[in-house]
Order: sequence, then C-alpha cells, then structure tokens
Amino acid sequence: MPSLKDLKNRIASVQSTQKITKAMKMVAASKLRRAQEGVEAARPYAERMEGVLASLASSLRGQEGAPRLLVGTGQDKVHLVVVATSERGLCGGFNATIVRAAREHIDSLIADGKTVKILCIGRKGDQQLRRLHGQHIIDVVDLSHVRSLGFSDTQPIAQRLLDMFAKGEFDICTLFYNRFKSVMTQIVTTQQLMPAALPETVEEADLGGAIYEYEPDEEDILRDLLPRNVAVQLYRALLENAASEQGARMTAMDSATRNAGEMIDKLTLTYNRTRQAVITKELIEIISGAEAL
Repeated sequence: MPSLKDLKNRIASVQSTQKITKAMKMVAASKLRRAQEGVEAARPYAERMEGVLASLASSLRGQEGAPRLLVGTGQDKVHLVVVATSERGLCGGFNATIVRAAREHIDSLIADGKTVKILCIGRKGDQQLRRLHGQHIIDVVDLSHVRSLGFSDTQPIAQRLLDMFAKGEFDICTLFYNRFKSVMTQIVTTQQLMPAALPETVEEADLGGAIYEYEPDEEDILRDLLPRNVAVQLYRALLENAASEQGARMTAMDSATRNAGEMIDKLTLTYNRTRQAVITKELIEIISGAEAL
C-alpha cells in the first residue's frame, strides 16, 4: 500500500500533467480556428480548378500529343506514394490512420510486383513507415520550421514531384492525407496527383452549369494549368492535414485532461482513506497505551 507521501506526490504529478494537457488543448483550439479558415478558403479554388481542367481535358483525352500530366506515361510500373503526416505527436490517432491506409496501399502494390517509392511529408510518417518500408523511403520533407503554412511552402515540394515525373522516375503519384470534417472527425483521403485524376465528363465537373470557350487552345492552357494544379492540390491537402491535426490534438488533449481529473479524484479519495486509517491507527495505539498504564 503506498504511503501518504507517495500518494501526495502522485496527485501533484497528475495535476501538473493536467495543467499541461489543458494548456495544449487551448493552444490547439486557437490554431484550429486559423487552420480551418485556411481550408475553407482553399477548397473552392481547388475544386473549381479541377472542374476547369476536366472541361479542358475532355476534348483531349485519347488524342496524340496530350500532356503527360493528363494521360500519364502509358505505364504502371513505378509508384510514388506521398504520405503527409504531422511533425509532432500527441494528436490521437491522426498519424496512425494515414500511415495505416498508406501501408495497405504500399503492400498491395508490392504484392502486384510494382516498384514503390515513398516520400514522407512530416517526420511522424517516416518514423512509423521506416520499420517495415524503410528501403522504399527516398526522402523526408521537414516542415517543422513552418509556423503558418503558405503556398510558397508547398511549391518546392510540388516542383520536385513535377521534376521527378518529367525525368520518368515514377509513373503514378498518390497522396495520402486527412481531410478535415470536424473537430471530432477527420477522413483519410487518397488522391492521385499525377497523372491528374479528373472527372471523365464535363457534366461531372462542378462548373455551375457554365460553358466556356478558351483562348489560346486547350492544349496550351493545360500545359500551364496542370503543373499549377499539382501545387494547388498539394497545398489544399496540407491545409486539410493541418486543420485535422489541430482538431485531433484538441480532442486528444481534452480527453487526457478529463482522464487526469478522474485520476486525481480517485487518488484524492485513496489519500483521504489512507490518511483516515493512519489517524485511526494512531488513536488506537494512544488509547491502548493509556489503558495499559
């Protein structure tokens, strides 16, 4: 049975932890508001760009000379898997769900005899994937120095992917991230970046019923928009990830704070009972000694 001093130290330790988790919850809530605003601003632009690209691409599919970013290399041998996770932990199952989906996809590709390359955005994805698939990881992009994610932070990553695709280093690029739905819910999302996975018909594209005529011709516009779309979709995914991370951290820290409160209550009850037992024992000893005299 622990002594009163041990129980008192334990209660003080849990109280200190509770203060930390409560502070982390408040910080996550503050960051979440900014991240959510960024996601809500980026979504319409990214979705409309996909719609415009689908409209442009509908007339070029199946034609010779169509951009490789649209039709692909014609092969399906080398796959680049981009896994976007966080730089820090203490955010519940946020990273584990992304890595689990990516690992299942990687295992499926390897089973089919495909060559797999992995690019991790965020250290947590690298730490979790390295044990089983370390030989496939080509690099880790560290964004821990970025306090507020901007488009300029994602452009170098997108340009690197475009350069690798142009050099023929992979045939298909797939991105894994968490899409923000609410503080309690984040949805693991798989998105093919290259070649662009666009709606097959103009009707499926969200253009609000509008029909556009383009000048110069569709092929020239696509050559400019398709690389830009890679950067836009990557930027949107990282914004979704940032909001999802803060939502998951806020939920995890709230749960940890409540669990610490319950533990403090139980330890306090045990402390009071132990203290009462010690006092009772001392009174019995005093009374027994007095009677013996």
